[in-house]
Amino acid sequence: MWIYTPDLNNTVRYTLGEPGKNNLICIGINPSTAEPNKLDPTLTVVKKLSQQHGFDGWIMLNVYPQRATNPSNLHKQMNEDLHKKNLLYIENVIKDYPQSTIWAAWGTIIEKRKYLKSCLKDISSILIDLPWISIGSVSKSGHPHHPLYLKHDNPFWSFDIMGYIGI
Repeated sequence: MWIYTPDLNNTVRYTLGEPGKNNLICIGINPSTAEPNKLDPTLTVVKKLSQQHGFDGWIMLNVYPQRATNPSNLHKQMNEDLHKKNLLYIENVIKDYPQSTIWAAWGTIIEKRKYLKSCLKDISSILIDLPWISIGSVSKSGHPHHPLYLKHDNPFWSFDIMGYIGI
């Protein structure tokens, strides 16, 4: 069963996934073109890696819900309403699927806009009690790798979200 929550204009996506009882929740920066049964390259990797690591479901969430095939096209300033709605959808996902592991997977794209790390800080406060992982080690600059840039045989590494966001 799919979960999929875009806005009416399809310019925003809050959730996408095929949840099970034990989910890998991937946190990226922003959604692109993926839809149910029509995954983009990133979500094809997310689905595959979740299965390879023994999860029976996967869910894609994002630091910022604006759809942009190029992260350079993200809003220059954060839209507060979009951010607040994103936080509500993330809270609901965790209520519905509390047996989940959080996969930090935003790569260096988090540096594209100053507000993204602030958005992540708000999200991390919702997900604080869940285990966080990265796949493979973090980059030289400390960022978890984006799914498209991973070797598929990389192991899980514990990810210190509080240290990452500076708490």
